[in-house]
Amino acid sequence: MPLTTLDGTAALIVIDLQKGIVGMPLAHPAAEVVERSARLAWAFRKRGLPVVLVNVTSPAPGRTDAGPRKFSFPDDWTELVPELEQQPGDILVSKQRVGGFIGTGLDEVLRERGVTQVFLTGIATSAGVQATAFSAYDFGYNVVFVVDAMTDREAEAHLYCIEKVFPKRGETETTENVLKALAL
Repeated sequence: MPLTTLDGTAALIVIDLQKGIVGMPLAHPAAEVVERSARLAWAFRKRGLPVVLVNVTSPAPGRTDAGPRKFSFPDDWTELVPELEQQPGDILVSKQRVGGFIGTGLDEVLRERGVTQVFLTGIATSAGVQATAFSAYDFGYNVVFVVDAMTDREAEAHLYCIEKVFPKRGETETTENVLKALAL
C-alpha cells in the first residue's frame, strides 16, 4: 500500500550505507540506493525532521554456526559513505545486531523527538532493513519502506520482502513520491 499520510514527526532511518557494505556485490546498483537515500536525507533535514544514519560495527555476540571469519575488515569498513553528507544534527546509530533498534537506544532517541513514523532505506532489504522495520513496527511506529532506495545481495530476497513481507508491516513507496509528500 502506498503512503497514505505523512505524520507530523517522521524520521528517516538509513541502514548500513557504509563503505564496507556498499562495495559488496548487490542485486541493484549501490550508487542508486545511496543517491536516493541522500536525496531523502536532505529533504528530511530541510523540513526539520530527524535523519538517523545507522552503521554496523561488528557482528552480534550470539552463537553462529557459520564458523569463524576468514578475512578481516578494512579500517574504513564502518564509515558512512560520504554522499550521505552527515550533518551535526543527524543521529548516528552504531549497531552490533542486524536491526537498528536492539541494543542501541534508537527507540528512546526517536521518542524524545516525538517521532511516530519512520521511513526506511538501505542495505540489505532482507537483513538490516527488515530487522529494523520489524522492531519499529513492534514499538508502534508507522513504518514506510522506500522500496527503490534499498537493495539486497540477492534480487529474489529483495523482491520477496518488498512484495510479500513489507506490505504486512507498513506502507511501501518510491523516493519520488516521498519527496513530493515532504515538499507539501
